[in-house]
Amino acid sequence: MSIAIAKNHMAEMNMLGMLAVLDKTLTEATRDKISYTEFADILLQAEADYRQERKAVNRIKAAKFTVRPAFEDFDFTAKRSITKAQIKEIYTLGWLNDARPLLLIGETGVGKTFIAQAVGLHACASGKSVLYMSITALQENLAIARSSGTYLRYRGKLAKFDLIIFDEMGMRKFTATEAQDLCEIIEERSINKSIAFTSQLPVDHWNEVIPDTVIFDAIRDRLEHSALTINITGETYRGVKARKLASRKKDA
Repeated sequence: MSIAIAKNHMAEMNMLGMLAVLDKTLTEATRDKISYTEFADILLQAEADYRQERKAVNRIKAAKFTVRPAFEDFDFTAKRSITKAQIKEIYTLGWLNDARPLLLIGETGVGKTFIAQAVGLHACASGKSVLYMSITALQENLAIARSSGTYLRYRGKLAKFDLIIFDEMGMRKFTATEAQDLCEIIEERSINKSIAFTSQLPVDHWNEVIPDTVIFDAIRDRLEHSALTINITGETYRGVKARKLASRKKDA
């Protein structure tokens, strides 16, 4: 079989990882006189790597992140309470593997959303399916699903993700129905899935947006006793930016 025919077969069978490295591998195989087994191993590994990469890309696309930050870009020069040890604990995903919630609590601008989306991206790269949305988007989506008769389908869709990240918890008050939905989602994910929240409000203040005391107590109980909670205080993003700008002007 000619090289051209082999390439055509690879393309037809969607073996694009193999196809991408075939010419290079042939050249190296001739030069280094590698065995047929080694040659096949190289091509198979290239195909496996390519497919894993494509799956990760698709998971990231499905997650609907608004930005794609990396933990490596987190600014530890900022004067914040969060430590490298805490970042490492979040990064290792032990809480996710143990089906524990993650709570990132702090005022606006201290890096909650950055960390939440960074951990979501890392989870995608680690083979986990992730969905990111604001809590208000959840409230709106549930209302639309109810009115359109697709509520159960939407809830079923949410249940499939290994991790759901709800950003900006507390930005809008919950009706009793919305609060019950949230409580059920948290409960569903306590078995073998996980959930993450960012919020300016500590959990024991969520009754400010969840007026139903019974549902609030149920949500608080499900989160406070099992969650990995990180309280972040200190400089905001704008404060860090202003400080660095002032330092550059001083040095100029």
